[in-house]
Amino acid sequence: MAAPHRGARPHARRMLAVPATAAAAALLAAGCGGGGGAGGGDVELRFSWWGSDDRHETTQEVIDLFEEKNPGITVTAEYTSWDGYWDKLATSTAAGDMPDVITMEERFLREYSDRGALADLNTLEGLDTSGVDELVASSGDVDGEKFGVATGINVFSVMADPAMFEEAGVEMPDDENWTWEEYIETAVEVTEATDGEIAGSQSMGYNENTFNIFARQRGESLYAEDGTLGFSQKTLEDWFGLVAQMQEEDATPSPSESVEIEAGGPDQSVISTGRGAMAHFWSNQLAAISGAAEGDVELLRYPGETGNERTGMFFKPAMYYSASSGTEHPEEAAAFIDFLLNDVDAGRMILADRGLPANTEVRGAVVDELTDADARSAEFVEDLRPDIVDGPPPPPIGAGDVVEIIKRITDDVQFGEITPKEAAERFTQEVEAATQQ
Repeated sequence: MAAPHRGARPHARRMLAVPATAAAAALLAAGCGGGGGAGGGDVELRFSWWGSDDRHETTQEVIDLFEEKNPGITVTAEYTSWDGYWDKLATSTAAGDMPDVITMEERFLREYSDRGALADLNTLEGLDTSGVDELVASSGDVDGEKFGVATGINVFSVMADPAMFEEAGVEMPDDENWTWEEYIETAVEVTEATDGEIAGSQSMGYNENTFNIFARQRGESLYAEDGTLGFSQKTLEDWFGLVAQMQEEDATPSPSESVEIEAGGPDQSVISTGRGAMAHFWSNQLAAISGAAEGDVELLRYPGETGNERTGMFFKPAMYYSASSGTEHPEEAAAFIDFLLNDVDAGRMILADRGLPANTEVRGAVVDELTDADARSAEFVEDLRPDIVDGPPPPPIGAGDVVEIIKRITDDVQFGEITPKEAAERFTQEVEAATQQ
């Protein structure tokens, strides 16, 4: 799947953990980031990514097609799991040996760009980004320079299992108009109607994107453009108040059950295991969660999208394609990224593995070949489009630590060890410390 597993523990400070002498050498080692020529005038590019075995196999097929269409360029694959990817990338970067083309995640984009490790894609000849969905076209921009181009798009959503609602005798919510209060009421109703056999909802407290949507509805945000925190303490306290209310009213599983469910990732979600009616996941995870559920799982808009200051939902790049600032082959790196982004044949191979294609023409060309779940995700994205206002800026350095910060604090709220006010204070203090630049 394109988004990192919720159980993963990204470490945004791994580049910072590299010894200063090595880091300094990396920034001085211009020209050391690319692979050497393959002989006979041929060019060798190195391309790194993370993912499953299926992604590795598909990506190699895409590489083979690129090499067929671009004689004289050889692409060497460097891939690993999510857990090992960032350690490996930090080490190679510090050694002045970063791959020519890199798969980048938004929590780390500013980290690598601020240290001069990434090329400004606007300066690379042969890379056309004009076909990228306008709602994510500038998502990889930092201070006016483009350090990443979206591979594809996802949207954070509420997933609901109609079979669970039917078993509980509760009507599916009207996601065009529902409020946060109605969301909680619906979840409580499901739990009560089934004597707790079906949880109304999985906890929404473990992912910072839910809070970001809540804050954006109020004209605020998790992070501001300059990387500082962009929300008020009142908004954060109100949000933790909703998390606490859901626990107190049994809208969610018990605190101990929630800890186990969260640790198990999507496969152990209340929907995947038939133990709940609603959960919160990225749209590209619909196929995996639908596969485990008895019937089709539906994507719903977040509550509160109407009746507030503005809508809060946003399109998120599943990941980015970036280039090393030290590549010896910028034109060829640009050609390869252009191929991954814009080539329809490549798009037919990748499909929605890296999010729904960011290039809208490619997306339109492959939509009929998507799986049923991915096709429904694409339809959901298109239905949302008129109501999406904008996207959040790239997170600040250290944002990867927020994943664990919010999980710890949510646990404490749900176990009743701290109040929403105390949770808001702790979250702010810890996030500011983690993202201090």
